[in-house]
Amino acid sequence: MPRPVEPADPGVPFDAPPFDDAPPFDDVPPDEWAPPEDDGWMPPPEPYGGSGAPPAAAPPGPGAPPVRDFTGTAPVDVLREVYGYDAFRGDQAAIIDQVTGGGDAVVLMPTGGGKSVCYQVPALVRPGTGLVVSPLIALMHDQVDALVANGVRAAYLNSTQDAAERRRVEQAYVSGGLDLLYVAPERLNTDSARRLLGQGRLSVIAIDEAHCVSQWGHDFRPDYLGLGDLAERFPDVPRIALTATATPATHREISERLQLPGARHFVSSFDRPNIQYRIEAKSDPRRQLTAFIRSQPEGAAGIVYALSRKSVEQTAEYLSAQGIDALPYHAGLPAETRAANQSRFLREDGVVMVATIAFGMGIDKPDVRFVAHIDLPKSVEGYYQETGRAGRDGQPAVAWMAYGLGDVVQQRRMIDQSPGDRTYKMRLGQHLDAMLALCETVGCRRQNLLGYFGEASTPCGNCDTCIEAPDTWDGLVPAQKLLSTIVRLQRERNQAFGAGHLIDILRGASTDRIRQQGHDALATYGLGADLSDQDWRSVIRQLLARGILVARGEYGTLALGESAGGVLRGETPVPLRRDTIGRTSAPRVRRAAAPDGVAAGDVPLFEALRAWRAGVARELGVPAYIVFGDATLRALAQRRPSSLADLDGVPGIGAKKREAYGDAVLEVVAEQAA
Repeated sequence: MPRPVEPADPGVPFDAPPFDDAPPFDDVPPDEWAPPEDDGWMPPPEPYGGSGAPPAAAPPGPGAPPVRDFTGTAPVDVLREVYGYDAFRGDQAAIIDQVTGGGDAVVLMPTGGGKSVCYQVPALVRPGTGLVVSPLIALMHDQVDALVANGVRAAYLNSTQDAAERRRVEQAYVSGGLDLLYVAPERLNTDSARRLLGQGRLSVIAIDEAHCVSQWGHDFRPDYLGLGDLAERFPDVPRIALTATATPATHREISERLQLPGARHFVSSFDRPNIQYRIEAKSDPRRQLTAFIRSQPEGAAGIVYALSRKSVEQTAEYLSAQGIDALPYHAGLPAETRAANQSRFLREDGVVMVATIAFGMGIDKPDVRFVAHIDLPKSVEGYYQETGRAGRDGQPAVAWMAYGLGDVVQQRRMIDQSPGDRTYKMRLGQHLDAMLALCETVGCRRQNLLGYFGEASTPCGNCDTCIEAPDTWDGLVPAQKLLSTIVRLQRERNQAFGAGHLIDILRGASTDRIRQQGHDALATYGLGADLSDQDWRSVIRQLLARGILVARGEYGTLALGESAGGVLRGETPVPLRRDTIGRTSAPRVRRAAAPDGVAAGDVPLFEALRAWRAGVARELGVPAYIVFGDATLRALAQRRPSSLADLDGVPGIGAKKREAYGDAVLEVVAEQAA
């Protein structure tokens, strides 16, 4: 889908002398890209005077200590002082050593694994400014806000800023006053951007969401293809490409297209063990969704994905009528409404965002407790990326989906009607087949999901199929009855029908259409009366998933697939899973949340700290996690510090935050102890 077109930025030339009154430049395309279904992004209200970005080098808060130059500092000391953590996780230390030493890296790390630290720390340690190529303005805002709150001199250049603000950021870069500069790929692939970058000194080049370079991927962005030129323009600057979503084929494509032949590759496990995967047969999706949400702790934030704008609005309205705080988000809503809804989702507890896939990429809310799909995603990559937005804080989260026959027919039809050649449609079909295999597996869903990305694993014991193994039954005879009906209609009458009418024939229904067509005279009429309508829909869905059936044309008529002959001859077994509807049924009201990882005696202090954090976040106009994450509050509730010195070593409290919030935190702790 083409990227929305807007007027070019009326900005200041990248190569203009600092603070000159230069004329506007016109070679920078709009950079408010978003995934399909979105047409732009409006930032939430900013605490920085409406400029669209924090001042380039301004420390947060009054009386904050001066920003420190970390050039040459040991990476672990930067981690401790800036981020408030004592040790790196997983491959972080090895990746940072590779880049800090001047080497290139390609990093595959799951969402929540700490990718940003892998380029932010080298940017602070090496002399110069780290350049970060980021695909979304929302992502830039979020990361820059967090960096500035930690005392890092970070800024971005994008079209939400006015000319004066862009000029200040450009001046800060040229004069060496920035540690990190975030830029969209559209802006970077311009002559004026190249001239600007040549006037300063780059320490590191980080290409985030690098899977966007894959032409076969679900988030392909043509402007990423031009980023390979960075190797020639800045041969002495180490480059790091990062993604959370890549098959082995996409991994190779990233290396080739970004010209990283000598890069060291770091592939972390794709496993998100804190996410529980659940998929159930779709019967009444909105009622099922409501039951699922009510099974979650009260105050849990979540995202619900739907395929169409109409479905988004109707689902949000339905959930609201059930007493759930639900908001819609899609490209057809006014920009102000989208911004307001996104702001509420980021800043408040218990908000459920119902959205198209336009929402989520670039949203760094760590405490999303569930992601739900009421329509089938188009690929496993998309599903993994969307469900990965849950549980970024490492606490338990749920990925839930309701999936039915209509999803399969609709997706097949969309592929048939999509533009592109046979190879392109074949790729789309392969993506869908993998998604259907995940939905229909009788084995561990996590094992299936990880296997798609080339990672071997053992059953997790925590997904729905591990917790309650699905019943299976022999579907050969029902499959033969169905296939025989399709063959007789085609051969004897040159007719083809969709699932609903075929089920009516098999169940012996007496409808006007059956009587008018004379289908009550078919040899298979009434032979499937032993199965319910829902049972037959389950059979057809699973046969479609296996390629025994195919859906054709605009109306989704059913025809025999390549493997149907073996079924008709009785040579191919047809084991089917027995659907369990409403496995996530739950109480009528959402139960109160018991904070994960918080001892009963620490809950009052934890909740008091959360209330204090919410007040600070409202005052600053930032999401609560920019102040402190829940993990930090849990540690504070457990340790009960009584002095500023006691805050040393608390995860998530670096020097800047200790100075900005330390006294207030100690006051909250003291009040609870009184």
